[in-house]
Amino acid sequence: MTTSTKVSICLPTCDRPHLIVRCIDSCLEQTHADLEILIGDDSRDDRTERLIATRYGHEPRVVYRRNTPPLGQARNVESLFTRATGDKILLIHDDDYLITNGVERLLAQWDRHPGLDVAFGNQYEVDQHERIDLAASRKLNEAFHRTPRAAGLQRQPGRVGLVQMFPNNGWMANAALVKRIGYDGHYGTCCDFVFGTRLCLAAQQVCYVDEYVSCYRKTDVSVSQATRHTTSAASMAAWQFVKGLALPPALEPARKMALRRLVPIVVSLYARNGQARTGLNLALHHLHAYRYGLSPRLYYHLLMIGKAARHARRAPVPTPIAGEQGVDTPRVRLP
Repeated sequence: MTTSTKVSICLPTCDRPHLIVRCIDSCLEQTHADLEILIGDDSRDDRTERLIATRYGHEPRVVYRRNTPPLGQARNVESLFTRATGDKILLIHDDDYLITNGVERLLAQWDRHPGLDVAFGNQYEVDQHERIDLAASRKLNEAFHRTPRAAGLQRQPGRVGLVQMFPNNGWMANAALVKRIGYDGHYGTCCDFVFGTRLCLAAQQVCYVDEYVSCYRKTDVSVSQATRHTTSAASMAAWQFVKGLALPPALEPARKMALRRLVPIVVSLYARNGQARTGLNLALHHLHAYRYGLSPRLYYHLLMIGKAARHARRAPVPTPIAGEQGVDTPRVRLP
């Protein structure tokens, strides 16, 4: 029975003492009591460290470690996975939090499906004051293919990660599988998506629970917000990752669906960053992402590309740097 199963909740944090309390409290309030809450702190000051010591110093389930020097997003999460001693691992970020019975709802799926590897559910969308927006929550889950019709064991586990049905946190998985997959820091802010895809590709059974298990808090301060309009954006790295994956033929439709979501975003990133030719070539070679010319988004992006090209012709030609890539090559960290 899963009532005696130990769950390791992995909680990476960085400079968010004003948010992490809600996250930790939600973990301690879980109806499933056999758990450990592992915190990896990349903060630049000691505010979070002092807060944890004062508020949770008496709580043996809260295990805090400050990373000096900071490890960075992926290595911080990887260190938490390494420290985990539970049979299952659940990841939650410091600005999000769990529904009171979220762990119990996910863990119950192993009683229903003994061979299960991964389980995940729905996310509420909440504002900075923790007010739930039900309409936005439904839209969020539907956008990532989390609908009542999709509930249960997934016929193609790998597809779950590719099409971004798998959430960035609030999921649960067998600890041994999580540790084997690990977090890859080569993909920068895209590491959550890369991990989720690789986890689902490696899993034998993945279950989607059509119940809310966590809350996704919309904030103005995040890694993705800081890079969203640059060629270091998570969408750019995700496109490179999906494009380069070796997949069985049965998953090629899922790759196409993933690219359909990602390509228009990447085209706009190239246009915003003055790489008009690369953006144009990408759009023309992936017209399926624009419904073969029937999407108004294509013409908007062509206007962006035209504007970028005109700006590039007026701008002075920079002096080449030895070893520098060509102007149409994205500056993305790749493995």
